[in-house]
Amino acid sequence: MTSIPDHHRPLVRHRRGRLSLEFTPGEVQSQMDPADPDALVLAYARAMMCFVLFKPNPEHIVMVGLGGGSLAKFCHRYLPRTRITVLELRADVIALRERFAIPPDSERFRVIHCDAASYMKELKDSADVLLVDGFDADGLPNALASEHFYADCRRALRPDGVLAANVFSYDPKYRSVLVRLSNAFHDRICQFTGIAGNNHILFAIRPGRAPGAPASTMQRRVAAWGSPTPGLGFGLANRLLAIYTVARLRKGDLTGN
Repeated sequence: MTSIPDHHRPLVRHRRGRLSLEFTPGEVQSQMDPADPDALVLAYARAMMCFVLFKPNPEHIVMVGLGGGSLAKFCHRYLPRTRITVLELRADVIALRERFAIPPDSERFRVIHCDAASYMKELKDSADVLLVDGFDADGLPNALASEHFYADCRRALRPDGVLAANVFSYDPKYRSVLVRLSNAFHDRICQFTGIAGNNHILFAIRPGRAPGAPASTMQRRVAAWGSPTPGLGFGLANRLLAIYTVARLRKGDLTGN
């Protein structure tokens, strides 16, 4: 693994009562409310959790990118029947796990120090959900935006599994990511417009073996809503959908936990 320049080392900062992780000063990667460390503070994290609309009771979630652990902590607490594997390239990010109240490794939760693009090749048919949220100081790494990576992601999913990928709308690679993801998943992708500002959360489904599989059915519905605007028709409704989904998860209403 390559060394990280000192000026790209992760920064931990207190801002308005919250703890933030940054790679570049002022550009927040993750944020935590110390009074409620498992809460999802950022809109994009709530949007990512909309994967439960496709897959409400996953057995195994694989996450690409630990960051401040917001998604990892939330899933660990509110999906207690789910096994969670987090793939993180940077040892200096993993070293901050206690500061961000990330739980220790256990039978159902572990953080692996590895190159996710290489590790993904070993995960054939093993994940119900893939959350791809890996960034560095320069944005989305090329290794996590390639045709080969998305093909490996598709193979890593079980039938009717779902991938949720966080991509910035202003990233120069955004259009190519859409094309590559669509090609890898044979056009079975969708998104909720305006759900998290410049963070576009793309959902892709590996088709199930039987017709009418739940995740595939939901993907078709969302894609159908998306003509011409994906999701519920406008950004505010989609943002409220994400807030509502997270609130129901915290109550245990969606999964029966």
